[in-house]
Amino acid sequence: MNYSHKLIIRAFLSLIIPLNTLLYILKPMTIYSVYFIFYLLDYNPKLSFDAMIINSYNLIFAPACIAIGAYHLLILLILFTKDIKLKDAIKYFLIGSFLILVMNIIRVIILILVGVNYGEEWFELIHLAFWYGISGVYVALVWIFLVYRYKIKSVPVYSDLKYLYKKSYFKKTKRI
Repeated sequence: MNYSHKLIIRAFLSLIIPLNTLLYILKPMTIYSVYFIFYLLDYNPKLSFDAMIINSYNLIFAPACIAIGAYHLLILLILFTKDIKLKDAIKYFLIGSFLILVMNIIRVIILILVGVNYGEEWFELIHLAFWYGISGVYVALVWIFLVYRYKIKSVPVYSDLKYLYKKSYFKKTKRI
């Protein structure tokens, strides 16, 4: 399969990956992990579909709480990195997703502990700090880890554009 076909397939995959599928898989993993940890910590949590009740606090797990955007960003980084084979892309996604899942569970636990023990104002403050500051940086760090660990040489989007430019008619020709 030539480069153009691979690029079209990668672009097509980036458009058709259903976020609901990720949510369907990751929501129970996140909720049950958090529930289990609070059960072990003796907080006596109660589960109700996509919510958990701890000490009369009703905690609803919205899609943003599952960090679907972080997983989707990871998928896009992988798909738009030139020269990553399918087998490697799956491996990178699984490893990166595991790292995101672990950090997200830690984030949710911290937020619940703060909300239950210190009140809603502190919960909102720390939640916004995570939301605006830490989450995007963490996905970038996961990507940097994958690049370093697996010696990925291509840069997402840029490597494709550079390759296409070299093959295009816009490339400068040698002057005589």
